[in-house]
Amino acid sequence: MARREFRLAGAPITVPVVVRIVYSTSAENVSDSQVRSQIRVLNQDYTAKNADRTRVPEVWRGLVTDSGVRFALARKDPNGKSTSGITRTQTTRTEFQDDDSVKRAASGGAKAWPAREYLNIWVCTLAGGLLGYAQFPGGPPATDGVVILNTAFGTVGTATAPFNRGRTATHEVGHWLNLRHIWGDTEDCSGSDFAADTPNAEGPNYGKPAFPHISCSNGPNGDMFVNYMDYVDDAAMFMFTAQQVARMSTTLEGPRSTIGRG
Repeated sequence: MARREFRLAGAPITVPVVVRIVYSTSAENVSDSQVRSQIRVLNQDYTAKNADRTRVPEVWRGLVTDSGVRFALARKDPNGKSTSGITRTQTTRTEFQDDDSVKRAASGGAKAWPAREYLNIWVCTLAGGLLGYAQFPGGPPATDGVVILNTAFGTVGTATAPFNRGRTATHEVGHWLNLRHIWGDTEDCSGSDFAADTPNAEGPNYGKPAFPHISCSNGPNGDMFVNYMDYVDDAAMFMFTAQQVARMSTTLEGPRSTIGRG
């Protein structure tokens, strides 16, 4: 079946991105090419042009959907000056928790650019095996954006398998656009991700599951573990669905309506 396609107001929305690299060692100071590799992945995944979409099980291929969302490194900073869309902040911190300290200069991080205009992506060393985290729409502007582990960012440089295909950012930006985990963040089949075309799942999947993986009486096809909003390895996630794209649309027409329109 043909891939579904969605357009906001007749044309794609391009989200200006600022990548905030916060580093202590030279290895943590990821290269411009690593940043650009991540932007390429976001654009491939959100346009459903990722080459590995052919690995989606046949029963779900008709749901694979172009979101109408594009990403580009910002060309102007908040003061109207030219920028590469990449900032670099050296810190004495050896790691950060998921407490937004990387988003504050006073705690060794970098202050957010205005959330009404930019998607802030902080790249740093995270503690406790955390790959990344995101803020849902409607939160404080000073902490808005996503945070990604520097070894799970992009596809080159320090990106390390099995999280070396840029899908951590795809997943976290999904949260930024108001997508939920496919299991609804409960592990008793009672949760919902509010997308009717993703099967109810008992909990997260990891690694590279075999199809089908059945839970919550969702046979014969089982969990949609190939969805970007599960926890599988980068090499096992390939798609957003039409209803997930509808949620993104609602977000971009609502709480994030100023993004990409400046």
